[in-house]
Amino acid sequence: MPPDVFLSLMTIALASSWTPGPNNAMVATSAVNFGLRRSMPHVAGIALGFSFMILVVGFFLGELFRQSLLLREALRWGGAALLLWVAWKIASAGGVGSSDGRARPFTFIEAAAFQWINPKAWVMALAISAQFVRPDAPLISALWVAATFIGAGFTSAFGWAAAGQALRGWLAPPHRLRIFNITMAATIALGVVWLFLE
Repeated sequence: MPPDVFLSLMTIALASSWTPGPNNAMVATSAVNFGLRRSMPHVAGIALGFSFMILVVGFFLGELFRQSLLLREALRWGGAALLLWVAWKIASAGGVGSSDGRARPFTFIEAAAFQWINPKAWVMALAISAQFVRPDAPLISALWVAATFIGAGFTSAFGWAAAGQALRGWLAPPHRLRIFNITMAATIALGVVWLFLE
């Protein structure tokens, strides 16, 4: 990949990974509620899950989803419903370190699988693949894009989780945590609205 194209890809990867969205809101909330160490599988699931999705979309599925309105709409509505459910679960979460037997952080597999039903992830995967996966070398260029997003995904997911961990003590009082959880849930819900306005 030429250096100027790679620089463009890296800039887009970092910007899109660090901006607020469902993954970042969820991993920050996880670190606030369960701590950074317990949230690390969630961090890894985001970074590796999205990168794997980019690889598969870039090499196999991109054209199918670009051509099928039914698939795109099913993904959009199903993903929106799931994101709203996640927002509700965050808004109604218990206190910091809550261990009522139900609440727990996402596992690696859950976080990686979430990428496949996250509408923002699909929009990004399709857009990035269309711009950076070359038809004459789909596997090699898709590998470059996926590898770039591994780095960007780890830095952003870890950064958001570390921010959540840093806020953990300050958010220990239930009223502060409640405001934080509702704010993160609202961020996810607004992201869903934004997807339907685009």
